[in-house]
Formats: sequence, structure tokens, C-alpha cells
Amino acid sequence: MVKAKKTGSQPSSLIEDLQRQVKRVKILHTEDCARGYGSVWLPYALNRKYKNADTEFAWQYVFPSTKISPTREDGKLRRHHTAGSTIQDAVKRAIRKSGINKHASCHNFRHSFATHLLENSYDIRTIQELPGHKDVRTTQIYLHVIKRGGQGVKSPLDA
Repeated sequence: MVKAKKTGSQPSSLIEDLQRQVKRVKILHTEDCARGYGSVWLPYALNRKYKNADTEFAWQYVFPSTKISPTREDGKLRRHHTAGSTIQDAVKRAIRKSGINKHASCHNFRHSFATHLLENSYDIRTIQELPGHKDVRTTQIYLHVIKRGGQGVKSPLDA
């Protein structure tokens, strides 16, 4: 069982789902090891530093690919992480299935997440770090969306 440390940024509602996912991946990893495919590519000489780490469960992807494929670097057959395009396709299918007749993508979730954080008075530097914006000016664009300007902080008395 994975012990999840509860913090303000971690959605408690997902802990059980993630624990089930880790159990599924552990079973898959055990099966892959039995077939000779139970390793991941470890860059920057980590495999030399940590002998056999590439086959240890702790280094496996939480969301692995459904396919075994060769690694570009050495050609060895491995299970890699789920491709971004797989997630994007699943989101598009879910949107179509929901009957929402609007264009949407994973990128919309990034914008929505950042906007909601601003609406809930999180500081802009924290919001900048979460989606990985290099420049705070990129994050400041969201201030215009919520129409509060740079002074979008609510008084605790108004909360």
C-alpha cells in the first residue's frame, strides 16, 4: 500500500484511485519481469549508479504504456510511460461522449486549473510553478481572465 502524505496541494479524493493504480502496475510489472521486459530506461548513468534500479518497482511508471517497445537509446524492449497523445485522445473521446459540442483539450485543464487557483487567492508565483511557466508574465495572463487585476486577493473578512 502506498502511503500518501496529505498536503494542501494533493487531492485527497484521488488517493484511493492512485493506490489501486499502483497495485495494478505492480501486477503488470511482475508479469513484465517474468517475460523479460520489466525495466525502464534510466538516463544520465543512473543505471550505473544504482545497479538493477531499472527493474525495481520503485522506478516503474505509475501510468505505463499498454505496449512494449524499443528504447531509442539502446533498442532494448521496455514498457515506457503512457504517451501524451493517448491522454489527449481519451480527453477528446470523453468530450464527444459527454455531448458537449465545444472544442476542448488537456490544455484547457491547465488554464482552468490556474484560473481557479487565482480565483481562490493563491499567489501568482505558486501558480507560475505548478504548470511550469518560465516567466511570470505568462501566468499573469490569467489575471485578465478573472477580471481582478493584480490585486485579486480577497480580504480574509470577505472569505
